Amino acid sequence: LQVLGFEVDTVNSVQFSNHTGYAHWKGQVLNSDELHELYEGLKLNKVNRYDYVLTGYTRDTSFLAMVVDIVQELKQQNPNLVYVCDPVMGDKWNGEGSMYVPKDLLPVYRDKVVPVADIITPNQFEAELLTGRKIYTEKDALEVMDMLHAMGPETVVITSSDLQAPLGNDYLIALGSHRKTKADGTRITQRIRVESPKVDAVFVGTGDLFAAMLLAWTHKHPNNLKVACEKTVSAMQHVLQRTIKSAKVQAGEGNKPNSAQLELRMVQSKKDIENPEIIVKATVL
Repeated sequence: LQVLGFEVDTVNSVQFSNHTGYAHWKGQVLNSDELHELYEGLKLNKVNRYDYVLTGYTRDTSFLAMVVDIVQELKQQNPNLVYVCDPVMGDKWNGEGSMYVPKDLLPVYRDKVVPVADIITPNQFEAELLTGRKIYTEKDALEVMDMLHAMGPETVVITSSDLQAPLGNDYLIALGSHRKTKADGTRITQRIRVESPKVDAVFVGTGDLFAAMLLAWTHKHPNNLKVACEKTVSAMQHVLQRTIKSAKVQAGEGNKPNSAQLELRMVQSKKDIENPEIIVKATVL
């Protein structure tokens, strides 16, 4: 976000030695009192006027509830504030979904967070958790996105799914939906599908990168979800291809790269993040 010209005030929801994709990690989880204290500091200096709030990985329910209170207060200050929420809860491995945060976060996301969010970026498993509905087909996914719209957000992007891609098994499908209410009260919905080449490795942080870039590109193209998603997914591809190439070199011939070698090559991809060459096109549905 900083590379793309945004001034960012960062609050860490956790302070860990490393991400949780490694075998071991040490550190602290921020609680709601600590978050409140940091926010109070911003407020006392009258610098709590924001255009965007972005949230991702969180492990504590009271922290998440406090985020909702803060977002509501910030929206009173600036009614145009856009809250981008990546509801990080879990994922699917070999077709089986499992949560990697405490289960009691789900009702807080579903009942409190999603209703105040403007843009959400769940993966397929998280979209299913939030709506209580399984996705087997693209039609199911579009209906689930409509259910998510009905909960509050204007923009819903299912960042990854195990749906069959028209381009074949080597591609991963993401789906986006943007619902806008015009001045006369009529609603228009733009829906898109993006198919990007699969990269055979487990990366950590791709969801965070996706949400941040989607925030930036929807800011620059507010009424064009197609272009925003093309730039986001293309930049992701550049980063992932550079990462896997570098990881394989480090691991050596025939060895599987480890977590450290698969750390996203963010700094090396600065130019691609700033100005991504469009290598993935979106289809308007």
